Amino acid sequence: MSNASRSMMRHSSMLSLLTLISRVLGLLREMVKASLLGTTALSDAFSIAFLIPNLFRRLFAEGSISVAFIPTFKEYLLEKEAAAIKEFLSCVFTFLTFFVTLAVMIGIISAPLIVPIFKIKAFDETVFLTRLMFPFLGFISLAAFFQGILNSLRIFTPSGLAPILLNLVTIAAVYILRPFTANPARAMAIGILAGGFLEAAIQFPFIVQKGYTFFFVGLKRAFRNSGVKTVLRLIVPTIIGMAAYQINDLVSTALAGNAGEGVVSSLQYSLRLQELILGVFAVSIGTVLLPDLAEYAKSNQWETYNERLITAMNIIALITIPITFFSLAQGETLIRLLFQNRSFGEDSVRLTLGAFSFHIAGLYFIALNRILAPAFYAQSDSRSPSLAGIISFGVNIGSALVLVGPLRGSGIALALSLAGAINTILLLFFLRRNPRIAVGRTLRSVLRYTLKLAFFSGIAMLPVLWLSPRLLALFSGRIRFIGYGLPLIITALCYGALGVLLLFITKDPQIRGIIAVFKKPKAAQPD
Repeated sequence: MSNASRSMMRHSSMLSLLTLISRVLGLLREMVKASLLGTTALSDAFSIAFLIPNLFRRLFAEGSISVAFIPTFKEYLLEKEAAAIKEFLSCVFTFLTFFVTLAVMIGIISAPLIVPIFKIKAFDETVFLTRLMFPFLGFISLAAFFQGILNSLRIFTPSGLAPILLNLVTIAAVYILRPFTANPARAMAIGILAGGFLEAAIQFPFIVQKGYTFFFVGLKRAFRNSGVKTVLRLIVPTIIGMAAYQINDLVSTALAGNAGEGVVSSLQYSLRLQELILGVFAVSIGTVLLPDLAEYAKSNQWETYNERLITAMNIIALITIPITFFSLAQGETLIRLLFQNRSFGEDSVRLTLGAFSFHIAGLYFIALNRILAPAFYAQSDSRSPSLAGIISFGVNIGSALVLVGPLRGSGIALALSLAGAINTILLLFFLRRNPRIAVGRTLRSVLRYTLKLAFFSGIAMLPVLWLSPRLLALFSGRIRFIGYGLPLIITALCYGALGVLLLFITKDPQIRGIIAVFKKPKAAQPD
């Protein structure tokens, strides 16, 4: 593993740790929600209400910042003076604030027109919760802008801390405010709103510390800024692609709402488990990868670019392939451990397990997409991933319409995994347009490595399949965290130990490289 690849691992390791804490807290937040709301109509109401501002968050904030702002700001850092950088940041800040505020106002007003799409029983409560949580879009958009500045400067810790605050505040709000609100869903909604504000607030001092300031300017001045024009040029196709992706969520959720009570919530619980893995590894690596690839592309360091991309894709395979095998075998035990309580009974377990089995089957492809998309954004190419997203949108919706009837929520989850696989294939195909990117070498390397990992994972799974039913029987009748937790921990340790042993025996380069990252460098020897 080269010094450049080791640098990526070092940068991503701390972010991965912080993201792991955030995702565990997010999972705890879902456990609290499952305990208090289960898969009831009120739970569906909260899920829909949070989904709607989240859709616009991904459209206006996270996706656009990653695609358009970071590559453009990176160019300013490399080529422009301090005054031009300050002007660019001020114009982007003005533009973002104006349009996000407008979107929040429109969302609050039009909530009664949006909610009926989902055919939720608790209509009035869903409208109320949607209006309550819509300002979250404004706070999280500012947080994404601040994150884009810091990530371009290779500062990742504040953006890792921000979602930790969101989850902590949300969990605390449920227990503190529940006695003073009409239901637990409203208390959780207030917590999310406060957490969104803190996500932005915690990052701003780090920007000031680095000497970067910005201010409001006239809207006309903001539009005329050449950097803003570049950002908008990159954003337009991205918004189309992101809109297709987010409409996926809306249509899928609408189909789930029509498939029966609890289906929407079961899909959300399942996605939370999948996002725990994606957020810790794929998103962390992708976050660190984008500013580096942007710098290599703009400075014509294509060999380093190719090497970094191959390493990132191999690391994703090393993480997701073994986890996929284990999750398919131990999904029910995991769901019972995390969620089964009070309102979350046998029907909830069955619904969530069905969705989770098909969601986790597409984990590898969805994770790869989080790595491949930055490879385009670094070249200021937002059209290719947008086109791939639109085509995948059609695959997802068509598959969901066919599968939701016989499989209900499981069919919607399967459709998403199929669309993820199609998206990966399309991204690899589009990447071939740039002759300086060694797509053939990359694909051969990743495919060989993926097949090896799948083979090793199958071998390591054999003792798990033998041990699991015996351990569950041994600890049966005990409290949930012992009855399901100990069997899960023991089988995971056996599975992981055998898998790592197989990798060591075959002298796997990724394992050796990861270990090298955390070794202290030897002192330089005198000449």
